[in-house]
Amino acid sequence: MKKLIVEEKYNNKKLNTYLLSKYKNLSTNTLYKALRKKDIRINGKRVSENVIIHTGDEITVFISDDLLSPNIDNHKYKTLHDFVFSNIVYEDENILLVNKPIDIETVSPNTSEYTLTNLLLEKYPNIAPCHRLDRNTSGIVVFAKNEVALNILLDKFKNQEITKIYSCIVYGILSPKHGTLTGYLFKDKKLSKVYISDTPKDKYKKIITSYSVLKEDISNNYSYLEVILHTGKTHQIRAHLSHIGHPILGDGKYGRNEINSKFKLKNQLLCSRKIIFNFETPSDILEYLKGKSFEIKDNLLKQIK
Repeated sequence: MKKLIVEEKYNNKKLNTYLLSKYKNLSTNTLYKALRKKDIRINGKRVSENVIIHTGDEITVFISDDLLSPNIDNHKYKTLHDFVFSNIVYEDENILLVNKPIDIETVSPNTSEYTLTNLLLEKYPNIAPCHRLDRNTSGIVVFAKNEVALNILLDKFKNQEITKIYSCIVYGILSPKHGTLTGYLFKDKKLSKVYISDTPKDKYKKIITSYSVLKEDISNNYSYLEVILHTGKTHQIRAHLSHIGHPILGDGKYGRNEINSKFKLKNQLLCSRKIIFNFETPSDILEYLKGKSFEIKDNLLKQIK
């Protein structure tokens, strides 16, 4: 049990903003689970919603210490913190685009570790991610700064009115040099892994992945690709490319250990490089984003040894 007294700077702020700023490693999932169980009290009264708090409120938190403050590498945390806040790709009153580094989750539903979202909540009290990148995938993540923008963006992602373009380096030389892959994906939640089939199967979802070869190194047997997701399923790029015999270099789950060892890689060479807001339907307060795109430079080729 922890007791906290709300400082003046948090007056009229949301409860989640306050607690996530106080406990850097508290996951959003753990916080909302505590709210559902009414394990948080304000001035002695149990609360089950993300309410507004005020100066002088006494907040009592019935969350185990290991979920509030697990052992972390403080140097690593500071390094990630500094990187994130120095790599804002774009920002306005409604949205925030951040270049996510590797080795950090966008959000973390199953652990209490620090996340990209928690880091940003320190400065942006109402921030919410509109999509996710895998822990070891770098690149642009889109966040909404308010509920209206969040709902619009979630709808746009769902209806494929926002295009995500990736860069990656895969093993082997591809032929043809441009292609659109169609397959079917099954997600095994217990193993946190997906499986690909070339033909429809029960509980498999259709996926479409396009690629173009930007550069290839025949002597070292690898190719640098641009990849566009036409469907956005878990691990889609990694699993789909591995399925056709061209795993992403450094991918410990869908790649091959002997290949990753050959290139001396510990992290997968995959980056969400570009976001295009190709809105086709009305977008309310975000209409100004229609037709805009934002891009970063990846450093994937520099990581090849």
